[in-house]
Amino acid sequence: MQHEIISLIFRKLVTTFVTTTIFSLLLAFLNLIGREEITYNQVEQFIGWFLICFMYIGVIILIYGNLVSVGIEYLQRKWFKRHDWLYVVILGFFGLANQIIFPDFQMAIVGVLAALLYAMIDKLLYRKMTESKSLKLFFFIPITSLMIFWGYFHVVSPAMPPFTKEDAIEFATSGEGTVIDHFPREIGQWEGKINGYQVTRESNAKEIGKEIYLVTFTERWSWTQSIGEGIYSISYTVERGSLSAHSEEGNLPPYYREN
Repeated sequence: MQHEIISLIFRKLVTTFVTTTIFSLLLAFLNLIGREEITYNQVEQFIGWFLICFMYIGVIILIYGNLVSVGIEYLQRKWFKRHDWLYVVILGFFGLANQIIFPDFQMAIVGVLAALLYAMIDKLLYRKMTESKSLKLFFFIPITSLMIFWGYFHVVSPAMPPFTKEDAIEFATSGEGTVIDHFPREIGQWEGKINGYQVTRESNAKEIGKEIYLVTFTERWSWTQSIGEGIYSISYTVERGSLSAHSEEGNLPPYYREN
């Protein structure tokens, strides 16, 4: 009896792993393959979607799916022992409960398909274990499939365009609520008057590493009577997707406080 329980638990866990992995791979693949826009870093996005799907699907199957399958398996042994197809159909019907968590018809279909896949793998695994055959294939297929999908997206993913000085300045000025809000969003200068001051604002960038830039924002101001001249600059180290403060010199212009 104890051996039978251990065998049941092992079979359900393996079925959960195989079903979750295969279905998560398919959903992650369909999510990326259906996009019309150019998508970079497809490998990373594929792995990200796979992990998200694996987590949600795995939890649902581990708790709900296994409880339902054990109950139906008990009924099968009692009333329809030789009808594995009926076990598959009934378990597929219970997959409709997915719509309770995700109130969408498409998600209900996903739940049914996942339940059907679970039921078929479960029965196939049961036969293999009954005949004392090797179960390596049940681990080989999902792991190999993951490697194949990974390789596919690695090959088809377009290369990232170069990260330029202009991109670095645009990224640095993309935030709001900072002192650089009014600086040019490209390499160059802006000149004008603010509260009577003649003001020059300059944005510049210098490459200090491969696609790493020192972006500097410099502001100069002077009163029309050549009184109160000053300079203020702030710089950032910018690379693709990240920004960190580098240095700050001088004091903020007086018209910042006046406003």
